[in-house]
Amino acid sequence: MRPLEDLRIVSLEQYGAGPFGSMHLAELGAEIIKIEDPTVGGDVGRSIPPWARDDDSLFFQSFNRDKASVTLDVRTTGGREVFHDLVRSADAVYSNLRGDVPAKLGIRYDDLKDVNPRIVCCSLTGFGMTGPRTQEPGYDYVLQALGGWMSLTGEPGGPPQKTGLSLVDYCGGYVAAISLLGAIHGARRDGVGTDCDLSLYDTAISLLTYPATWHLTAGYEPGRTRRSAHPSLVPFQAFEAADGWLVVGCAKEKFWQRLTVVLDRTDLADDPRFATFADRAEHRDELLPQLEALFRTRTVDEWLAPLYAASIPCAPIKDVAGALTDPHTLERDLVAETPHAAFGTVRTLRSAVRVGPPGADRAPTRPAPAMGADTDRVLRDLGYDDTRITALRDAGALGKD
Repeated sequence: MRPLEDLRIVSLEQYGAGPFGSMHLAELGAEIIKIEDPTVGGDVGRSIPPWARDDDSLFFQSFNRDKASVTLDVRTTGGREVFHDLVRSADAVYSNLRGDVPAKLGIRYDDLKDVNPRIVCCSLTGFGMTGPRTQEPGYDYVLQALGGWMSLTGEPGGPPQKTGLSLVDYCGGYVAAISLLGAIHGARRDGVGTDCDLSLYDTAISLLTYPATWHLTAGYEPGRTRRSAHPSLVPFQAFEAADGWLVVGCAKEKFWQRLTVVLDRTDLADDPRFATFADRAEHRDELLPQLEALFRTRTVDEWLAPLYAASIPCAPIKDVAGALTDPHTLERDLVAETPHAAFGTVRTLRSAVRVGPPGADRAPTRPAPAMGADTDRVLRDLGYDDTRITALRDAGALGKD
């Protein structure tokens, strides 16, 4: 058995952050019942181009593997009854909607505690349920701007830039998954559920980590660094070689000593201007041009061989194709293959979350579901017969065929 096979989570999720978080739980065995509103065509992720067809897309497949889909309009009387029956059978209600929507839909703990006193209501919103921005829509790009990230990304003197990936969304999904599991543990122990008020804003601010501590405590002014350099550890950055780029990181003094040997410049280790991290940071403008000129004299592979041999942290800067075909990616079984009627074999990335000994086989995975594919099955599991299901469908609670 997978560790979360005894969990049932009813999820009102959409787009990226929410589905990303619950997909990790699904891969660990949790039953994720994805509620899709039939009046708006379900999860908007189903229509994200360029590879979208028949109420599905490769974007949707990236975030919703191993889940069940139920079409349900919880704003209707019949839909609300079905929703409450699902809540009675569930451990958690999980959502990623605008901060004021959970109250409007009645999916907070106070709304559902009489239905199931142990229910956990986990809401991942853009800005949380309190504060002046509660009613604002929150998207990754917006949060990277507000959270200070774009001011730190890119070359000095250039325009603000977002990270290449939607990291606020994805980290928010992880935050929600951790919070949900903690709350379920507490509810099972104490017999009482709770709300989890999570936000992408909180996630973005919290991930400022040590630059924020330096700023708040010592007045440090964070800013962009040339060639993605570490703000205080020198050298730790991207270097241009004769045929490409690599990263070299001297995160400990011993790595700096070894690097001077690899570069055949042991005199740099003896130079008092470069003796310590603090010295090298103070004199970076004198040191880095020398290092950059040296790295341009050989190819990436010619540098990597001695750097690896010396156990100095380093890596070639790969493109996405190179990362996905790296032998380590394949050995770690990070690529899932699932059959799909429209797309043939869909290849997506498995969760980085693992439970089990090193090298253990991973559980089989299923493609993301067609919209409403599990509606009838889930309702029959709740005890609904065909007559009642048909009546609900005719009333619009489940959407029209």
